[in-house]
Amino acid sequence: MEGGYQIKRRQSRKIYVGNVAIGGDAPIAVQSMTNTETTDVAATVKQIERLQQVGADLVRVSVPSLDAAEAFGEIKKQVTLPLIADIHFDYRIALRVAELGVDCLRINPGNIGREDRVRAVIDKARDYGIPIRIGVNAGSLEKELQKKYGEPTPEALVESAMRHIDILDKLNYPDFKVSLKASDVFMTVMAYRQLASQIEQPLHLGITEAGGLRSGSVKSAIGLGMLLAEGIGDTIRVSLAADPLEEIRVGFDILKSLRIRSKGVNLIACPSCSRQQFDVIATVNELETRLEDIIEPMDVAVIGCVVNGPGEAKEAGVGLAGGSPNMLYRDGKPHHKVGNESLVDELEREIRDRIARRKADENQTKKIIPIKEIS
Repeated sequence: MEGGYQIKRRQSRKIYVGNVAIGGDAPIAVQSMTNTETTDVAATVKQIERLQQVGADLVRVSVPSLDAAEAFGEIKKQVTLPLIADIHFDYRIALRVAELGVDCLRINPGNIGREDRVRAVIDKARDYGIPIRIGVNAGSLEKELQKKYGEPTPEALVESAMRHIDILDKLNYPDFKVSLKASDVFMTVMAYRQLASQIEQPLHLGITEAGGLRSGSVKSAIGLGMLLAEGIGDTIRVSLAADPLEEIRVGFDILKSLRIRSKGVNLIACPSCSRQQFDVIATVNELETRLEDIIEPMDVAVIGCVVNGPGEAKEAGVGLAGGSPNMLYRDGKPHHKVGNESLVDELEREIRDRIARRKADENQTKKIIPIKEIS
Protein backbone atom coordinates (compact mmCIF):
# COMPACT_ATOMS: atom_id res chain seq x y z
CA MET A 1 0.00 0.00 0.00
CA GLU A 2 1.26 3.49 -0.83
CA GLY A 3 3.02 5.19 2.02
CA GLY A 4 3.24 1.93 3.92
CA TYR A 5 -0.13 2.50 5.64
CA GLN A 6 -2.10 -0.64 6.35
CA ILE A 7 -5.70 -0.64 7.56
CA LYS A 8 -6.21 -3.26 10.25
CA ARG A 9 -9.68 -4.76 9.88
CA ARG A 10 -11.85 -5.34 12.92
CA GLN A 11 -12.13 -9.06 13.55
CA SER A 12 -15.68 -10.24 12.94
CA ARG A 13 -17.62 -13.44 12.52
CA LYS A 14 -17.90 -14.55 8.88
CA ILE A 15 -21.39 -15.19 7.54
CA TYR A 16 -22.61 -15.96 4.03
CA VAL A 17 -25.26 -14.15 2.02
CA GLY A 18 -25.76 -16.64 -0.75
CA ASN A 19 -22.26 -17.29 -2.05
CA VAL A 20 -20.88 -13.95 -0.82
CA ALA A 21 -18.88 -14.02 2.38
CA ILE A 22 -19.40 -11.10 4.77
CA GLY A 23 -17.00 -10.40 7.64
CA GLY A 24 -13.86 -12.17 8.72
CA ASP A 25 -11.22 -11.83 6.01
CA ALA A 26 -13.74 -11.49 3.18
CA PRO A 27 -13.57 -8.46 0.85
CA ILE A 28 -15.85 -5.61 1.85
CA ALA A 29 -19.04 -6.11 -0.17
CA VAL A 30 -20.80 -3.30 -2.01
CA GLN A 31 -24.57 -3.34 -2.30
CA SER A 32 -27.54 -1.27 -3.40
CA MET A 33 -31.32 -1.50 -3.26
CA THR A 34 -33.88 -1.65 -6.04
CA ASN A 35 -36.31 1.25 -6.35
CA THR A 36 -38.73 -0.41 -8.76
CA GLU A 37 -42.10 -1.81 -7.71
CA THR A 38 -41.24 -5.30 -6.51
CA THR A 39 -44.46 -6.63 -8.02
CA ASP A 40 -43.14 -5.45 -11.42
CA VAL A 41 -40.94 -8.49 -11.86
CA ALA A 42 -39.52 -7.54 -15.26
CA ALA A 43 -38.46 -4.04 -14.19
CA THR A 44 -36.92 -5.29 -10.95
CA VAL A 45 -34.99 -8.07 -12.69
CA LYS A 46 -33.69 -5.59 -15.25
CA GLN A 47 -32.48 -3.23 -12.53
CA ILE A 48 -30.76 -6.05 -10.61
CA GLU A 49 -28.99 -7.14 -13.79
CA ARG A 50 -27.80 -3.57 -14.42
CA LEU A 51 -26.51 -3.38 -10.84
CA GLN A 52 -24.64 -6.63 -11.39
CA GLN A 53 -23.06 -5.27 -14.56
CA VAL A 54 -21.47 -2.38 -12.66
CA GLY A 55 -20.14 -4.69 -9.95
CA ALA A 56 -22.75 -5.01 -7.19
CA ASP A 57 -22.08 -7.91 -4.83
CA LEU A 58 -25.53 -7.90 -3.20
CA VAL A 59 -28.93 -6.32 -3.85
CA ARG A 60 -31.69 -5.57 -1.36
CA VAL A 61 -35.34 -5.70 -2.43
CA SER A 62 -38.23 -4.28 -0.43
CA VAL A 63 -40.97 -6.86 0.21
CA PRO A 64 -43.88 -4.99 1.86
CA SER A 65 -46.66 -7.51 1.20
CA LEU A 66 -47.38 -11.16 0.51
CA ASP A 67 -48.04 -10.28 -3.14
CA ALA A 68 -44.57 -8.73 -3.25
CA ALA A 69 -43.21 -11.91 -1.64
CA GLU A 70 -44.59 -14.01 -4.49
CA ALA A 71 -43.07 -11.57 -6.99
CA PHE A 72 -39.79 -11.79 -5.10
CA GLY A 73 -39.81 -15.53 -5.68
CA GLU A 74 -40.12 -14.99 -9.44
CA ILE A 75 -37.34 -12.38 -9.35
CA LYS A 76 -35.07 -14.75 -7.48
CA LYS A 77 -35.45 -17.38 -10.20
CA GLN A 78 -34.25 -14.96 -12.87
CA VAL A 79 -31.14 -13.43 -11.28
CA THR A 80 -27.83 -14.75 -10.00
CA LEU A 81 -26.87 -12.06 -7.47
CA PRO A 82 -27.66 -12.81 -3.81
CA LEU A 83 -30.83 -11.01 -2.76
CA ILE A 84 -31.72 -9.50 0.63
CA ALA A 85 -35.41 -9.09 1.43
CA ASP A 86 -36.33 -5.93 3.34
CA ILE A 87 -39.26 -6.81 5.63
CA HIS A 88 -41.07 -4.99 8.41
CA PHE A 89 -43.84 -6.02 10.82
CA ASP A 90 -45.43 -9.01 9.02
CA TYR A 91 -43.61 -12.18 9.98
CA ARG A 92 -45.52 -14.17 7.34
CA ILE A 93 -43.64 -12.33 4.60
CA ALA A 94 -40.33 -13.42 6.11
CA LEU A 95 -41.49 -17.02 6.28
CA ARG A 96 -42.61 -16.96 2.65
CA VAL A 97 -39.49 -15.41 1.10
CA ALA A 98 -37.39 -17.90 3.08
CA GLU A 99 -39.24 -20.68 1.29
CA LEU A 100 -38.74 -18.87 -2.02
CA GLY A 101 -34.95 -18.75 -1.73
CA VAL A 102 -34.03 -15.42 -0.13
CA ASP A 103 -30.33 -15.11 0.75
CA CYS A 104 -30.71 -12.75 3.73
CA LEU A 105 -33.59 -11.32 5.77
CA ARG A 106 -33.41 -7.65 6.70
CA ILE A 107 -35.70 -7.50 9.73
CA ASN A 108 -35.80 -6.04 13.17
CA PRO A 109 -36.89 -8.85 15.51
CA GLY A 110 -38.44 -6.30 17.84
CA ASN A 111 -41.03 -5.13 15.31
CA ILE A 112 -42.06 -8.60 14.16
CA GLY A 113 -44.41 -8.93 17.14
CA ARG A 114 -44.99 -11.73 19.64
CA GLU A 115 -42.16 -14.02 20.71
CA ASP A 116 -43.69 -17.00 18.94
CA ARG A 117 -43.65 -15.11 15.65
CA VAL A 118 -40.03 -14.07 16.07
CA ARG A 119 -39.13 -17.66 16.94
CA ALA A 120 -40.93 -18.91 13.84
CA VAL A 121 -38.87 -16.59 11.63
CA ILE A 122 -35.59 -17.53 13.28
CA ASP A 123 -36.39 -21.25 13.13
CA LYS A 124 -37.11 -20.88 9.42
CA ALA A 125 -33.88 -18.95 8.91
CA ARG A 126 -31.98 -21.65 10.77
CA ASP A 127 -33.56 -24.40 8.68
CA TYR A 128 -32.65 -22.68 5.41
CA GLY A 129 -29.28 -21.27 6.51
CA ILE A 130 -30.38 -17.66 6.02
CA PRO A 131 -28.55 -14.87 7.87
CA ILE A 132 -30.37 -11.91 9.41
CA ARG A 133 -29.59 -8.24 9.05
CA ILE A 134 -30.67 -6.06 11.96
CA GLY A 135 -31.20 -2.56 10.60
CA VAL A 136 -31.45 0.36 13.03
CA ASN A 137 -32.37 3.76 11.63
CA ALA A 138 -32.38 7.07 13.49
CA GLY A 139 -35.68 7.97 11.82
CA SER A 140 -37.54 4.95 13.15
CA LEU A 141 -36.35 4.43 16.71
CA GLU A 142 -38.72 2.80 19.19
CA LYS A 143 -41.04 5.29 20.91
CA GLU A 144 -39.69 4.52 24.36
CA LEU A 145 -36.15 5.26 23.17
CA GLN A 146 -37.30 8.52 21.60
CA LYS A 147 -38.84 9.44 24.96
CA LYS A 148 -35.78 8.33 26.93
CA TYR A 149 -33.20 10.20 24.84
CA GLY A 150 -35.38 13.07 23.57
CA GLU A 151 -33.80 12.81 20.12
CA PRO A 152 -31.76 10.33 18.13
CA THR A 153 -28.27 9.88 19.59
CA PRO A 154 -25.46 7.35 19.06
CA GLU A 155 -26.38 5.77 22.40
CA ALA A 156 -30.03 5.44 21.36
CA LEU A 157 -29.03 3.70 18.12
CA VAL A 158 -26.79 1.26 19.97
CA GLU A 159 -29.42 0.53 22.62
CA SER A 160 -31.97 -0.18 19.89
CA ALA A 161 -29.55 -2.54 18.17
CA MET A 162 -28.75 -4.37 21.39
CA ARG A 163 -32.46 -4.96 22.07
CA HIS A 164 -32.76 -6.80 18.76
CA ILE A 165 -29.43 -8.56 19.24
CA ASP A 166 -30.55 -9.81 22.66
CA ILE A 167 -33.55 -11.48 21.03
CA LEU A 168 -31.31 -13.35 18.59
CA ASP A 169 -28.89 -14.26 21.37
CA LYS A 170 -31.75 -15.78 23.42
CA LEU A 171 -32.74 -17.82 20.38
CA ASN A 172 -29.12 -18.87 19.88
CA TYR A 173 -28.86 -17.45 16.39
CA PRO A 174 -25.46 -15.78 15.83
CA ASP A 175 -25.57 -15.50 12.03
CA PHE A 176 -26.50 -11.87 11.65
CA LYS A 177 -25.07 -8.50 10.71
CA VAL A 178 -26.04 -5.07 12.02
CA SER A 179 -26.42 -1.56 10.63
CA LEU A 180 -26.80 1.68 12.60
CA LYS A 181 -27.74 4.42 10.18
CA ALA A 182 -28.42 8.11 10.58
CA SER A 183 -28.31 10.98 8.12
CA ASP A 184 -25.86 12.75 10.43
CA VAL A 185 -22.27 11.69 9.81
CA PHE A 186 -20.98 12.07 13.36
CA MET A 187 -23.95 10.31 14.94
CA THR A 188 -23.49 7.38 12.59
CA VAL A 189 -19.75 7.14 13.10
CA MET A 190 -19.98 7.29 16.89
CA ALA A 191 -22.74 4.67 16.99
CA TYR A 192 -20.74 2.21 14.88
CA ARG A 193 -17.64 2.79 16.98
CA GLN A 194 -19.57 1.95 20.15
CA LEU A 195 -21.20 -1.18 18.76
CA ALA A 196 -18.04 -2.47 17.06
CA SER A 197 -16.47 -3.24 20.43
CA GLN A 198 -19.58 -4.94 21.85
CA ILE A 199 -20.38 -7.64 19.29
CA GLU A 200 -18.49 -10.02 17.01
CA GLN A 201 -20.91 -9.92 14.10
CA PRO A 202 -20.23 -8.12 10.80
CA LEU A 203 -21.29 -4.50 10.39
CA HIS A 204 -23.12 -3.09 7.38
CA LEU A 205 -22.19 0.57 6.90
CA GLY A 206 -24.24 3.40 5.50
CA ILE A 207 -25.20 7.04 5.95
CA THR A 208 -28.96 6.86 5.48
CA GLU A 209 -30.82 9.39 3.35
CA ALA A 210 -27.47 10.97 2.51
CA GLY A 211 -28.89 13.20 -0.23
CA GLY A 212 -28.49 13.63 -3.98
CA LEU A 213 -25.68 12.32 -6.13
CA ARG A 214 -23.11 15.01 -5.31
CA SER A 215 -23.92 15.90 -1.70
CA GLY A 216 -24.81 12.33 -0.76
CA SER A 217 -21.59 10.98 -2.25
CA VAL A 218 -19.53 13.48 -0.27
CA LYS A 219 -21.37 12.79 2.98
CA SER A 220 -21.07 9.03 2.48
CA ALA A 221 -17.40 9.21 1.56
CA ILE A 222 -16.64 11.13 4.75
CA GLY A 223 -18.69 8.95 7.11
CA LEU A 224 -17.89 5.58 5.60
CA GLY A 225 -14.30 6.62 4.99
CA MET A 226 -13.77 7.46 8.66
CA LEU A 227 -15.05 4.05 9.74
CA LEU A 228 -13.35 2.02 7.03
CA ALA A 229 -10.02 3.69 7.74
CA GLU A 230 -10.40 2.47 11.33
CA GLY A 231 -11.05 -1.08 10.10
CA ILE A 232 -14.77 -0.96 10.88
CA GLY A 233 -17.19 -2.26 8.27
CA ASP A 234 -17.76 -5.46 6.30
CA THR A 235 -20.32 -4.39 3.70
CA ILE A 236 -21.46 -0.95 2.57
CA ARG A 237 -24.30 0.84 0.86
CA VAL A 238 -24.12 4.43 -0.34
CA SER A 239 -27.70 5.72 0.00
CA LEU A 240 -28.35 8.28 -2.74
CA ALA A 241 -31.42 9.98 -4.16
CA ALA A 242 -30.11 8.93 -7.56
CA ASP A 243 -29.92 5.97 -9.91
CA PRO A 244 -28.99 2.91 -7.79
CA LEU A 245 -26.13 2.23 -10.21
CA GLU A 246 -24.45 5.37 -8.87
CA GLU A 247 -24.53 3.87 -5.37
CA ILE A 248 -22.37 0.98 -6.58
CA ARG A 249 -19.97 3.23 -8.48
CA VAL A 250 -19.52 5.60 -5.54
CA GLY A 251 -19.16 2.66 -3.14
CA PHE A 252 -16.28 1.22 -5.11
CA ASP A 253 -14.73 4.67 -5.50
CA ILE A 254 -14.70 4.97 -1.70
CA LEU A 255 -13.03 1.57 -1.33
CA LYS A 256 -10.55 2.36 -4.10
CA SER A 257 -9.57 5.66 -2.49
CA LEU A 258 -8.66 3.78 0.69
CA ARG A 259 -6.95 1.02 -1.33
CA ILE A 260 -9.23 -1.52 0.32
CA ARG A 261 -10.66 -2.98 -2.86
CA SER A 262 -10.19 -2.26 -6.54
CA LYS A 263 -12.86 -2.73 -9.16
CA GLY A 264 -13.04 -0.80 -12.40
CA VAL A 265 -10.83 1.94 -13.77
CA ASN A 266 -9.25 4.27 -11.21
CA LEU A 267 -8.84 7.57 -13.07
CA ILE A 268 -6.02 9.77 -11.83
CA ALA A 269 -6.64 13.15 -13.43
CA CYS A 270 -5.42 16.68 -12.88
CA PRO A 271 -7.93 19.51 -12.34
CA SER A 272 -6.34 21.25 -15.38
CA CYS A 273 -4.84 24.72 -15.69
CA SER A 274 -3.43 26.98 -18.41
CA ARG A 275 -0.49 24.57 -18.85
CA GLN A 276 -2.74 21.83 -20.21
CA GLN A 277 -2.01 20.69 -23.74
CA PHE A 278 -5.47 19.15 -24.25
CA ASP A 279 -8.94 19.50 -22.71
CA VAL A 280 -8.46 17.36 -19.59
CA ILE A 281 -12.00 17.73 -18.21
CA ALA A 282 -13.72 16.79 -21.49
CA THR A 283 -11.33 13.87 -21.97
CA VAL A 284 -11.93 12.49 -18.47
CA ASN A 285 -15.72 12.92 -18.68
CA GLU A 286 -15.84 11.07 -21.99
CA LEU A 287 -13.56 8.31 -20.71
CA GLU A 288 -15.71 7.77 -17.61
CA THR A 289 -18.78 7.35 -19.81
CA ARG A 290 -17.08 4.94 -22.20
CA LEU A 291 -15.46 2.81 -19.51
CA GLU A 292 -18.48 2.29 -17.22
CA ASP A 293 -18.74 -1.36 -18.26
CA ILE A 294 -15.20 -2.25 -17.14
CA ILE A 295 -15.00 -3.89 -13.72
CA GLU A 296 -11.39 -5.10 -13.93
CA PRO A 297 -9.08 -2.96 -11.76
CA MET A 298 -6.67 -0.61 -13.50
CA ASP A 299 -5.01 2.73 -12.74
CA VAL A 300 -5.25 5.22 -15.62
CA ALA A 301 -3.52 8.61 -15.40
CA VAL A 302 -4.68 11.56 -17.50
CA ILE A 303 -2.50 14.61 -16.83
CA GLY A 304 -2.56 17.72 -19.01
CA CYS A 305 1.07 18.85 -18.95
CA VAL A 306 4.67 17.72 -18.51
CA VAL A 307 5.03 18.95 -14.92
CA ASN A 308 3.32 15.98 -13.25
CA GLY A 309 2.26 14.01 -16.33
CA PRO A 310 5.28 11.73 -16.82
CA GLY A 311 5.57 10.95 -13.10
CA GLU A 312 1.91 9.97 -12.74
CA ALA A 313 1.90 8.07 -16.03
CA LYS A 314 4.87 5.96 -14.90
CA GLU A 315 2.87 4.72 -11.91
CA ALA A 316 -0.24 3.74 -13.92
CA GLY A 317 -1.15 0.83 -16.15
CA VAL A 318 -2.05 3.31 -18.88
CA GLY A 319 -1.08 6.97 -18.79
CA LEU A 320 -1.33 10.11 -20.84
CA ALA A 321 0.97 13.09 -20.32
CA GLY A 322 0.22 16.34 -22.13
CA GLY A 323 3.00 17.82 -24.21
CA SER A 324 4.06 18.81 -27.69
CA PRO A 325 3.11 16.19 -28.67
CA ASN A 326 1.22 14.25 -25.99
CA MET A 327 2.73 10.93 -24.89
CA LEU A 328 0.80 7.74 -24.14
CA TYR A 329 2.42 5.45 -21.57
CA ARG A 330 1.99 1.68 -21.35
CA ASP A 331 2.95 -0.08 -18.11
CA GLY A 332 4.83 3.01 -16.95
CA LYS A 333 6.90 3.46 -20.09
CA PRO A 334 6.51 5.92 -23.00
CA HIS A 335 4.86 4.04 -25.86
CA HIS A 336 3.70 6.37 -28.61
CA LYS A 337 2.72 9.95 -29.39
CA VAL A 338 -0.95 10.92 -29.55
CA GLY A 339 -2.63 13.89 -31.21
CA ASN A 340 -5.41 15.83 -29.52
CA GLU A 341 -7.96 14.74 -32.11
CA SER A 342 -7.70 11.05 -31.14
CA LEU A 343 -6.97 11.14 -27.40
CA VAL A 344 -10.08 9.40 -26.09
CA ASP A 345 -10.14 6.78 -28.83
CA GLU A 346 -6.47 5.94 -28.26
CA LEU A 347 -6.83 5.75 -24.49
CA GLU A 348 -9.94 3.57 -24.64
CA ARG A 349 -8.29 1.23 -27.15
CA GLU A 350 -5.15 0.92 -25.05
CA ILE A 351 -7.12 0.27 -21.83
CA ARG A 352 -9.28 -2.42 -23.42
CA ASP A 353 -6.28 -4.00 -25.16
CA ARG A 354 -4.37 -4.12 -21.87
CA ILE A 355 -7.30 -5.83 -20.14
CA ALA A 356 -7.58 -8.33 -22.99
CA ARG A 357 -3.83 -9.08 -22.78
CA ARG A 358 -4.06 -9.52 -19.02
CA LYS A 359 -6.96 -11.96 -19.37
CA ALA A 360 -5.12 -13.89 -22.09
CA ASP A 361 -2.04 -14.19 -19.86
CA GLU A 362 -4.18 -15.37 -16.94
CA ASN A 363 -5.89 -17.97 -19.10
CA GLN A 364 -2.56 -19.17 -20.44
CA THR A 365 -1.22 -19.51 -16.89
CA LYS A 366 -4.24 -21.62 -15.91
CA LYS A 367 -3.57 -23.97 -18.84
CA ILE A 368 -0.01 -24.67 -17.76
CA ILE A 369 0.17 -27.96 -15.89
CA PRO A 370 3.18 -28.09 -13.57
CA ILE A 371 5.46 -31.08 -14.03
CA LYS A 372 6.21 -32.85 -10.78
CA GLU A 373 9.82 -33.24 -9.92
CA ILE A 374 11.08 -36.80 -10.22
CA SER A 375 12.71 -37.81 -7.00
